[in-house]
This record gives sequence, C-alpha cells and structure tokens, in this order.
Amino acid sequence: MFTGIVEELGTVRARDGNRFAFGAEVVVEDTKVGDSIAVNGCCLTVVDVGDDWWEADVVDESLARTNLAELGPGDRVNLERPVRLADRLGGHIVQGHVDGVGEVVRAAPELQVRAPAELRRYMVPKGSIAVDGCSLTVVETLDDGFTVAVIPHTAEVTTLGLRKPGDRVNLEVDMVAKYVERLLARED
Repeated sequence: MFTGIVEELGTVRARDGNRFAFGAEVVVEDTKVGDSIAVNGCCLTVVDVGDDWWEADVVDESLARTNLAELGPGDRVNLERPVRLADRLGGHIVQGHVDGVGEVVRAAPELQVRAPAELRRYMVPKGSIAVDGCSLTVVETLDDGFTVAVIPHTAEVTTLGLRKPGDRVNLEVDMVAKYVERLLARED
C-alpha cells in the first residue's frame, strides 16, 4: 500500500531483459530483499539492493500493462516505498497495481491525459487518481480523459515535470470507486 507521494526521482541504471537496476538513495536506506518499491506507480519486489541501487524483476504482465517496458538506461522514474502504519497518509490509498496507461495531451502544470474508456467511469472532479504513481486530484473530467493541476514542487521532484505530449503514463484509479462499483453490480 502506497500514498502516491513520491519519495525520490530515481534513474534506470541498467536493464537486462526483465531485470531492471535502479539508481536511488532515499528508498534504499532501510530496504531489504523482498521489500516492495513502487516505480512510476507499479509495485515491484526488490531482488537485490546496494548502497545507491536496487534491482527488480518485472513480469511480462506488468510490462504489458504499464509504461515500464519503454524504460531504458538513463530514464528517470518516480520511486516510493510502501506506507508504514505510523506514517501520514498525505496522498490517497494507492495499491501500486496499475489499471492502465494514458497518454499526455498537454504538459504540466495543467496536465491533460487521454485515458482508456474503461477507466474514465472511475474519474470524478475532485476525485483521486495516481499518474505514474503520483497522487493527484482530478480537476476536470473530459470525454477522452481528465486534467489535473501539477504544482511546481511536484513537477520538479517527479517525472510529471518531464512529461510531454505523446508520453505514456501509468494510471491507477481510485480503489474505493472500483469496490463500490463491484458491490452495486452484485445487487439484483
């Protein structure tokens, strides 16, 4: 479980097939093999870790459903460790299970994203959405997507400040909305 508050802007150091090596300082401070770290909002398991790096194996399913397949050495990534029970929940509840990939239409600060039709029903103005793992508030819902306001700090310390039209971003919709839909669908 994550908050969507990115802790660090890391770097892809290397990639060998499905094995990724990430450069990082903050998220490796108390990390051990078997821990989870979200990369652009996708929960990965640490399989090796050092002083300023860590590695993960990314399964084909995650590569097919996220923008991780497009990553290569030198690319910047958003990194977040899981929330601890004693932490503040500064964003919203984010599982690290990417629901789909959207496309940037307009860059930050008024970020506009084209989203898959099957995800748009979970989006409401003032509702929560995670874009590349960043907890954001939907400003406006559109026929083909949504807009969010990205503050200068978020643009500076995450990949959202680097995204340009045409870039693909990972999307995780609000988990509560999915549960409510499921519960209502069961009532006859």
